[in-house]
Amino acid sequence: MVRMLIGGELVEGSRTLDVFDPCTGTAFTQVPDADAADVERAVAAAKAAFPAWRDLMPGARGDVLRAMAGKVTENAEELCALLVQETGRPMGLAQFEILHLATGYLTYYAGLDVQPELIVEDDTRRVELHRKPLGVVGAIVPWNAPVFIAANKIAPALAAGNTIVVKTAPTTPLTTLRLGELWAEVVPPGVVNILSGGNDAGALLVAHEDVAKITFTGSTETGRKIMASAAPTLKRVTLELGGNDAAIVLPDANVAAIAPAIFAFAFFNSGQVCAVIKRLYVHDSLYDAMCDAIAGLASSAKLAPGSDAAAEFGPVQNKAQYEKVLHYLAEARKAGKILAGGEVAGGPGFFVPLTVVRDVAEGSAIVDEEPFGPILPIIRYSDVDDAVARANASPFALGGSVWGSDVAAATKVAARLESGSVWVNQHCALDPQVPFPANKQSGFGVEGGVEGLYPYLALQTINVAKPAA
Repeated sequence: MVRMLIGGELVEGSRTLDVFDPCTGTAFTQVPDADAADVERAVAAAKAAFPAWRDLMPGARGDVLRAMAGKVTENAEELCALLVQETGRPMGLAQFEILHLATGYLTYYAGLDVQPELIVEDDTRRVELHRKPLGVVGAIVPWNAPVFIAANKIAPALAAGNTIVVKTAPTTPLTTLRLGELWAEVVPPGVVNILSGGNDAGALLVAHEDVAKITFTGSTETGRKIMASAAPTLKRVTLELGGNDAAIVLPDANVAAIAPAIFAFAFFNSGQVCAVIKRLYVHDSLYDAMCDAIAGLASSAKLAPGSDAAAEFGPVQNKAQYEKVLHYLAEARKAGKILAGGEVAGGPGFFVPLTVVRDVAEGSAIVDEEPFGPILPIIRYSDVDDAVARANASPFALGGSVWGSDVAAATKVAARLESGSVWVNQHCALDPQVPFPANKQSGFGVEGGVEGLYPYLALQTINVAKPAA
């Protein structure tokens, strides 16, 4: 059994949790299910390790992060196989998450060094602005991109001089736990602690008085609960929550040129990404052509277990989400015309065909809500101002995109969207050096870039009076 990492030791815990294969729906292994004692021990280990880690020079902390990235690279074949097994996704997607995203964020933050800023210096005083680590960070990771999102929280937390306790998602714990076993060889004891378990362990971590900050990626509903639980101890909180990203196709767009990219950004990881295209607004003049193009690509896509070398798309990752997606499929059949997919074939596993729906509009669940699965509604519009207003009307504002041949004109439209990230002729273009903020009910705070380091640091001014002449 893969073990948890607590205080530099590999721990099995006192109870276990089943892990299910989404391609069959059956349990294939077990992992530890952290209890209150495990959480307490992990937080205590992180707290004890904090002073020495805080006092290391940034370059030394960076060396540890680079060593962690090296462990990922050295063991990529094993890690990718584990990720395919627990998520069901194709191997190429697992390799992208592990070898590009996870290593990229670890390496990027290894090179950051935030120095004090001189604010004022005159004959009477010198004022500096310092940024100092907070202490113990609690990180709660979702099931859809478990390795990337864990790395995206560990890297800035450690670079800033904090220690961390990571709680994996109960349905995708394997790869991150295995990374903990590997990282135990290069990370000082207690600096990184990785727990697996259910919601109870996460709740204990959020409420713990020795945890200075919580960083969470997941649903808006859970984000609200985390805010409430963090309030008694006034923890700092970063929340990256649900999204319902809109993409607007302008009248001058070339359908043949952009349809493959829009298809890819809508159905990436079978739609199980917070910042992929969830609503596609297409101008009247291009509507039929775009619907046909996207539907054709969806109909020809290969849906299969990730272990199949020909697989392009895998299953929905877990039973609870599968049942939610089935609900949205039923809503799609009532709300509009299904051009591709729409019916589950049956058989083992949580497979849902890539589904394209036309002739839908706001007021239907598949437009107003986030299915978080392989369903794309294509919505007609006649006026660009109206499309922008409809895109902004959502309570979510994580990402959005604008597509058109005139890049300057598309960029002007993009600037009118309210989402934290806006892309032109692309979508969900993640980069460790580019901030990824969230607005409205998609959360608050920022990840990525130097700006993503600041939420892990406390501001301090040092104001020194100079002796009188």
